[in-house]
Amino acid sequence: MATVQDLKRRIRSVGNTQKITKAFELVASARLRRAESRIEAMRPYADRMLELMGITAQAAGSVRLPLLERREEVTRVVLLPITADRGLAGAFNAQVLRRAFALERELRGQGVEVKWLVAGRRGRSTLTFRGYELIQAWQGFSERPEYGDAQAIARRAAELYANHEVDRVVVVYNRYKSPLVQLVTVQDLLPIPEKLIEGSEEQAEQTELRSDFIYEPEPEQILERLLPVYVETELYRALLESAASEQGARATAMRSASKNAGELISNLTLAMNRARQAEITQEILEVVAGADALTA
Repeated sequence: MATVQDLKRRIRSVGNTQKITKAFELVASARLRRAESRIEAMRPYADRMLELMGITAQAAGSVRLPLLERREEVTRVVLLPITADRGLAGAFNAQVLRRAFALERELRGQGVEVKWLVAGRRGRSTLTFRGYELIQAWQGFSERPEYGDAQAIARRAAELYANHEVDRVVVVYNRYKSPLVQLVTVQDLLPIPEKLIEGSEEQAEQTELRSDFIYEPEPEQILERLLPVYVETELYRALLESAASEQGARATAMRSASKNAGELISNLTLAMNRARQAEITQEILEVVAGADALTA
């Protein structure tokens, strides 16, 4: 049975851990608010980009561009999981990698060769530990990604696709819904989905209304410049969603850890009080026994 001093040391140790987890929770909550504001600021730009690309594609008509080319047979696919650079975020990293590995098994079962790009130190270390060969890895910006980070990843992915080194690029990341809920999302990045190029009925109506517009340069050239920007924008959106999800998952995990530490302190305090009571009772019994021995 643990002594009172042992229990006091454990209570002090758990209390120190609880202070750390509470500090992590406060930091993650503050960063989460900033990440949410960045996502809100990004959405109008991304929506406008999709609208502009759809309208330009409608005006350009049928065009052949490398990023729009759809391969008749998909034999090589590159998976791009977006993970965090740090842990202490619950199942944030594990659920992305678990989904990526499941997708890999599914593709290999279809006879497709799978290659890997990865963003985040955790994803890189896990894939390296499992013996996977990485085409390229990026790290150091998971908590606060910049547009330049998305550009670097997008250019490499577009290069692989345009050079026919892969036939499909798939991104796996956590989409932010709330601090308690992060949804693992699988998104085809390349080739660019046809529905985005075909546009909606509303975009078709807008194109018809703007049929008398003069494009400079030609719509085909504008679309060729917009497609890489679209890929960059989609990756930047995924990075921001992942960053917000990371902070939400970390805040939730640290809140749960703090709660568990509080419960453990309560249990240890109860055990310490019982141990102290047992010691006092034992001392009383020893005093009574000594008194009885003197009077006997």
